[in-house]
Amino acid sequence: MIVDQARYTDGQRQQCEDLGATLAQIRQRDDDPSDFVWVGLKDPSPATFSHVVSDEMNLHDLAIEDAVTGDQRAKFERYDETWFVVLKPLRYLDETSDVETGELMLFVGPHFIVTTRRGEASPLGDLRRRLESDPDQLRHGPWGVLHLIVDSIVDNYLAIEDELQIDLEQIEAAVFNPASTITSEDIYRLKREVLEFKRAALPLVRPLHQLVRGEGPDLDEELRLQLRDVADHLSQVIDDIESMDRLLSDVLSAHLAQVGVEQNRDMRKISAWVAMAALPTMIAGIYGMNFEVMPELTASVDLGGREVYYGYFVVLAVMVLACLGLYRLFKRSGWL
Repeated sequence: MIVDQARYTDGQRQQCEDLGATLAQIRQRDDDPSDFVWVGLKDPSPATFSHVVSDEMNLHDLAIEDAVTGDQRAKFERYDETWFVVLKPLRYLDETSDVETGELMLFVGPHFIVTTRRGEASPLGDLRRRLESDPDQLRHGPWGVLHLIVDSIVDNYLAIEDELQIDLEQIEAAVFNPASTITSEDIYRLKREVLEFKRAALPLVRPLHQLVRGEGPDLDEELRLQLRDVADHLSQVIDDIESMDRLLSDVLSAHLAQVGVEQNRDMRKISAWVAMAALPTMIAGIYGMNFEVMPELTASVDLGGREVYYGYFVVLAVMVLACLGLYRLFKRSGWL
């Protein structure tokens, strides 16, 4: 559906009731780049594009198909005089520490810009109001609108990066805390959020630098400087998120190594207790074979005219002393 549409002339908003008639008037004044139409769409249907937007702006069928179906990779593509731009706005959810990805697609052409958004991570209402309060930016035309949209998204990337950095520091501290209950799933989950961040931001680096170098539309110098500033911020985001990804891989490896060490420690304890239990079991097994002639069965001592058989007690003492000896040996070696 169409959320908003308006004509902007010399930085001022004007009504746009008939899109076709308005574009025709603007094209008659082709020498004024600040005279353009901005159409905002939300989850548009194919009919909306075909009958309301495409027919009036001569948009390419492939670009329309991408805009209607959605789920596109961040990119800049050119179709004759029209540019098709896919951006991936992000939103950080404090409740779950997840990063939610939206989708924003733009058609930028002579005297018009069409913005199509999907999901709740890409609102543009506040952005339009900010632009309308800044006539100087609107005088740059559709590419001035594109600059502010990209600038807003990249600034949001920086804010989300700070949130992810806090999550990373917490996980890093928890990994080396013996009392922590951190799991591999928690680390891997944050790594997935970082990878989703990279998929949104990384593809924008090259096209932004191409615009700055003048390999795209003919932009004025002031707008090119503004885009260069955005490209610098984006490069900073990419460097930081790459470092975060590498550090998360190291943290995950350290956690898995600690898990392995803990498992080895547990296995040594189990093995030590099994060894201590096996020795008296072996001795008891020997005496359970019911041999008739064994010294311990008949060994005795005369105490006050009473014959006392001590073999049973000697065997028990041997078992206890052997177990104590094994326990001390395992304790000294660190197995217990």
